[in-house]
Amino acid sequence: MKLDRLLAITMLLLNRRRVGAKELADRFEVSLRTIYRDLETINQAGIPIVSYAGANGGYEIMDQYRIERQYLSLDELQSIIIALQGMRSSYDEQDIGALLDKVGALTAKAEPGAVTDPHGQLIVDINPWHAGSREDKEMLADLKTAIRSTRLIRFSYTTTQGEDSERMCEPMGIVLKGYRWYLYGYCLLRRDYRIFRLSRIDRLTVLEETFTRREKTLEQLDYRWNRTDDPPELVRLVLRFHPRAKARVRDYFDPSRIETEADGSLLVTAEQPDEDWLYGMLLGYGPDVKVLEPESVARKVTALAGEIVRLYEKSAFFSLT
Repeated sequence: MKLDRLLAITMLLLNRRRVGAKELADRFEVSLRTIYRDLETINQAGIPIVSYAGANGGYEIMDQYRIERQYLSLDELQSIIIALQGMRSSYDEQDIGALLDKVGALTAKAEPGAVTDPHGQLIVDINPWHAGSREDKEMLADLKTAIRSTRLIRFSYTTTQGEDSERMCEPMGIVLKGYRWYLYGYCLLRRDYRIFRLSRIDRLTVLEETFTRREKTLEQLDYRWNRTDDPPELVRLVLRFHPRAKARVRDYFDPSRIETEADGSLLVTAEQPDEDWLYGMLLGYGPDVKVLEPESVARKVTALAGEIVRLYEKSAFFSLT
């Protein structure tokens, strides 16, 4: 484990300009003292690590130092190929295809005939069941162009609450989480860093006006949003599901939180953020779920279901039937 961590720290420092000790400790889930010992071990092994004090301090490998030896095994190179093949249908196919050729050449050189998995043992597909449209690919290509050329973008955006607004943004990077693409950038309307889900962006325009890229890196922003100081409030749920919902329940909830009752019903205990999407998820199960706890969530689900009933009661279709 220590050797793996030392190699991972070395690779990280080779690919990053400067990294703080606390970030390393959080990333590898060890103490600061352990990180300091690891850095000293790497230094003694002949890899020159330089430390910097101050607000922007941290550790980095001395300029001009490079590791010449190939550290990727054949299995690791094949894992890269599988991941790239999974991205091919949603990202720029030409760019991914060229990269696949280069990585494939490395594996072919390492072991002829082992470029691909001949038996198809593993497929990685990051796309939803509905394949990415041409418009999605064009948007990704436009955003990539804007980020590389530091050009401002303008677009219409729909918030989670369904509100539409016109935004102007300094794009900083594109991130794939789950199977959804997100734009990280500095919003000039909100005057702060923001995440925009690409499926909610309309009428994207790359402007001629350029901007000076801000100091924060994409990794720093991702770290900031994943470790927010103001996490959403969690609510403890106790849910009972009808047996016919078993497949969906197992798809979504941790198996350790699922208890099967004598009649086949599923009793689930879980903690979820108390946000709007929670109620949409619960309503999506229809009559196959009953909220046992807490009462506040049960009342809100009941109220929302009542609004749905009233909506149909007012419709001409409901009256005719």
